[in-house]
Amino acid sequence: MALSTERNVGVAVDFSEGSQAALMWASDHLLRAGDKLVIIHSEVCFQKEQGAVHLWESTGSPFIPLNEFDDPGITKRYGVKPDSATINILHQLAKQKGIEVVVKIYWGDAGVKICEAGEKVPLQCLVIGSRGLGKVKRALLGSVSSYVVHHAMCPVTVVKSSPSN
Repeated sequence: MALSTERNVGVAVDFSEGSQAALMWASDHLLRAGDKLVIIHSEVCFQKEQGAVHLWESTGSPFIPLNEFDDPGITKRYGVKPDSATINILHQLAKQKGIEVVVKIYWGDAGVKICEAGEKVPLQCLVIGSRGLGKVKRALLGSVSSYVVHHAMCPVTVVKSSPSN
């Protein structure tokens, strides 16, 4: 019996430069043909009356294939506003690496929901960007990446943005 080499590789994305750096790091150092790239996104604010949000609030959205995540109607339904740069990176990764890209959206505290995804999807590993907050801001605002490193059930890699970002 041959062992499957298919892996669920997670990248936490908030559509910032830091999460784009995490995507690029995962592409350069981790992803290989046959992997499933699971984009984990958490929305803190949402309107309770949105149907999809209310339906999937406790479990997160179903997997959304990348070609559907391109549709503004789909993203609006889930209350998400992805940037075109991140979408372009995802399409390039899917084509160049021969991987499947899906998006899973959660609503609530980002650190908690990213850890939840690591366990429930399940993910073999997770990559997350770091905003590079100073000590004072990190103490006041908290750090999602720090929370995930300490609470995730899978290996986590934190990627810092380059100093020019």
